[in-house]
Amino acid sequence: MPDISVVRTEKKYSISPYQQSTLLHRLEPVMNIDKHSGIGGYMVRSLYFDSIYDNDYFDKINGLEMRKKVRLRIYSPEQTTVKLELKQKQGSAQKKISLSITRELAEEMIQGNYEGLVELNSDLALMFYQILETGLYRPVCIVEYHRTAFAEESNDTRITLDSEIGMSPFCDSFFDRELNLIPVRKEPVLEVKYNRFLLSNIKQILDFADAPELAVSKYAMSRQVLGM
Repeated sequence: MPDISVVRTEKKYSISPYQQSTLLHRLEPVMNIDKHSGIGGYMVRSLYFDSIYDNDYFDKINGLEMRKKVRLRIYSPEQTTVKLELKQKQGSAQKKISLSITRELAEEMIQGNYEGLVELNSDLALMFYQILETGLYRPVCIVEYHRTAFAEESNDTRITLDSEIGMSPFCDSFFDRELNLIPVRKEPVLEVKYNRFLLSNIKQILDFADAPELAVSKYAMSRQVLGM
């Protein structure tokens, strides 16, 4: 099954609904709508795994320079394939490794059974299996939000605006059509991802927002809703 590895600088900012609306208006003439997005944006739903001691969560909260997250990701409850992703971060540099798996295997993983990864006969799948098994990982929460995305291919730039961020602790409902979500954050989140440098015309558009950089991820914010 295909896999993808991407290394980029990634920064997140807290913005207001007004800033979100203004950014959408200013970015549309200079950047392409991401091929997955469409004019109205799309749903993103992720299920996060963490170790028995919640190491990944506490690494983030404690500000460790090197940290990781493991998740399943879908963009529609009807999907037959699912992304299994590992995000590794060192400072502002972030590496994302993705493996496409079947819905059936994802459902097994949600039940805590990772043996199907070994049966794929893939070095990447085996890496995921070893992380999940040796760390005694288990599903911990679902995070869902609405995303509008812009892309610039010349230096692998992606600008995303995420809103309506919510979470659910009921991981078995990952493929349900509708989730009963607990609100996580009222303000939108701006994410800026690029390779090597940010193009000057895009940087000028983003500079107007003068937004504070976010130190906490959507996953960490969702765990905090549960009193972590």
